[in-house]
Amino acid sequence: MTDDCVFCKIRDGEIPSDILYRDELCFVIRDIAPLAPTHLLVIPVEHFERISELESRFDQTFGAMFAAAKDSAKAEGVSDSGYRLMINQGRDGGQEVPHLHMHLLGGRRLGGLGIPSERSSRND
Repeated sequence: MTDDCVFCKIRDGEIPSDILYRDELCFVIRDIAPLAPTHLLVIPVEHFERISELESRFDQTFGAMFAAAKDSAKAEGVSDSGYRLMINQGRDGGQEVPHLHMHLLGGRRLGGLGIPSERSSRND
């Protein structure tokens, strides 16, 4: 853990939060600045920042995160209508908190993924 990691502080109870789900590998909270009617964060208990840091020992953690997302989507009532799972990595990927986490967005029809205009104009 880094001393200033907000997710580690939530995990440890230093910052109060309504934890919707928790097991030994991950926990789920509501995003404090929701981008959709349902906007949850699925956060691994162990602190790491990037997918590139994951080793095979984290396979169970990643599986637990997807299972928690699936169960949370059902509990929130968005399982049937649809939802988006998203992981932002690094500054250019939009990662705001340096602790790997997955966003679960739903509750309305979601728009595009926000691909920058310069990418759509490239001749690849």
